[in-house]
Amino acid sequence: MSNPIISVQNLVKKYGDFEAVKGISFEVFEGEIFGLLGPNGAGKSTTLEIIETLRTKTSGTITVAGLDLDTQANGIKKIIGVQLQASGFYPGLNLIELINLFCGLYNEEVNALELLDKVNLRDKAKAKFKELSGGQKQRFSIATTLINKPKIIFLDEPTTGLDPQARRNLWDLIQDIRNTGTTIILTTHYMDEAELLCNRVAIIDSGKIIAIETPDKLIDNLVATGFERPKEVKKANLEDVFINLTGHTIREV
Repeated sequence: MSNPIISVQNLVKKYGDFEAVKGISFEVFEGEIFGLLGPNGAGKSTTLEIIETLRTKTSGTITVAGLDLDTQANGIKKIIGVQLQASGFYPGLNLIELINLFCGLYNEEVNALELLDKVNLRDKAKAKFKELSGGQKQRFSIATTLINKPKIIFLDEPTTGLDPQARRNLWDLIQDIRNTGTTIILTTHYMDEAELLCNRVAIIDSGKIIAIETPDKLIDNLVATGFERPKEVKKANLEDVFINLTGHTIREV
């Protein structure tokens, strides 16, 4: 793995007497997909929002691509892309209009159709955002993170609520983006997603990181303790059956 592009040291976030993030430290390497995993309320979204400059920290130090969060937040904003939820878009504008709007906000020039090609949405260029399916909305949301040509993009539960085919389409897109050299940090509740996509994961619970390693290493460590699943693991699962049976005819999402 290459050099760290994000360094978080002793990060603390308090809300009054409640400590949501309890002195966590980790690094994200350039060009990797890094997963931050944990139950609701564990502190993962708070941590990401602090790195994204969207929320203030109580204490600790953070650097992003060599920029210090405390003194160079504006510089950090210019080199990151943050996935918006559906509520962040004007539903009555079409995709070309939305891309042009974001280009104006970023002061960037982007060929809208080429950008839509990257997320397989060229045929929806004149469709209004509210007319898109769930998977299409998520792909467009990720497309908007690329407008400012970021070094790092943040994806917060990008496949939640999507059907299996849409999830796998989005996985392919995320891997394609990483293959261009972009670093990706994501949160997810789907362990199969983290196992497939992430080079490394940090597991956070009650505001503390309790493990950080590659998915394979974490699994090997568990198996080494003598752990066994209570039932045989089959070579395929029901999701694989669904996609195999419907993949050639299912409506593109």
